[in-house]
Amino acid sequence: MTTLSRLFCVAAAAAVSLSATAVITPTAAAEPTTPGSSTSEPVPGYDLMGTPPEGSNDWDCKPTAAHPRPIVLVHGTGSSMQQVFPVLSPALKEEGYCVFALNYGGIPTWYNSKQIIWGVADIKRSAYELSTFVDAVLARTGAGQVDLVGHSQGGVVARQYLKFGGGADTSDPARNKVGSLVALGPTNHGTTFNGQQQLYNVLAQTGLSADVINWVIFGLAGRQQLVGSRLINDLNATSETMPGINYTIIAAKDDDVVTPPESSFLASDGGNVRNIWAQDGCPGPVGHSGLMLLPRPIYLIQTALDPGYADKHAAPCP
Repeated sequence: MTTLSRLFCVAAAAAVSLSATAVITPTAAAEPTTPGSSTSEPVPGYDLMGTPPEGSNDWDCKPTAAHPRPIVLVHGTGSSMQQVFPVLSPALKEEGYCVFALNYGGIPTWYNSKQIIWGVADIKRSAYELSTFVDAVLARTGAGQVDLVGHSQGGVVARQYLKFGGGADTSDPARNKVGSLVALGPTNHGTTFNGQQQLYNVLAQTGLSADVINWVIFGLAGRQQLVGSRLINDLNATSETMPGINYTIIAAKDDDVVTPPESSFLASDGGNVRNIWAQDGCPGPVGHSGLMLLPRPIYLIQTALDPGYADKHAAPCP
């Protein structure tokens, strides 16, 4: 086997490994969780997203005075709302939030056009899909703003939406559609994908087209998240944050997808950023996926959304 053949095998294996659990077969539109509520499709393509995680997408949910902003959950590269939010979604619902989740950035698999891999398309397109979804949530709930919780690429898609997709209004922050962004292991300053960036550079030197390389290495969205990409540079140009938005970034010291892990953190341009290690105050292994599944980061998300949560719940340290 030639060196180039070995590289293709490694890259293909990585892509299959990442996307294997994120393949969704389109189903009928998910029923709202409240008996007797509307079954109309709230967002174009909603019927392709599959059944949402428990506790989410009750389109008749009305925010309360305690939690006036609905929560929108945004998954990461090659994953899905079903895969990423089975713990967080019902936990937030139990606290009284209106919770919504979407699948975005879908591309049909090459071996079956009826199956979709989510979170691999152009991040700019994904930010538009998020914008459409947020507008639907605001319209159906009557809320003035939402809060976003994004995992991995989900944090970058959220920031793209805030800066370039209408989520934030620089001329009048009071008109922002988003109150806060909580991002878990986001690729805010790009990532080497634990060596995949070097693989991309090697494949590019062979003369392969960008389209082929993009498919092999996590789709176009993967390339856009590499260190030094144009999208990442544009996103961080001038200011890394938007006026009127509160940012909480939670990173894992053991993250082997966002490498180096500290690249998740944002510069506190306007004093509206909290950068937190998931292991702060509670040493122990936390990986990229664990940021959405383990008790400690789930607690940190809850307290970021509602500081009063800490008054009623002890911080877990399993």
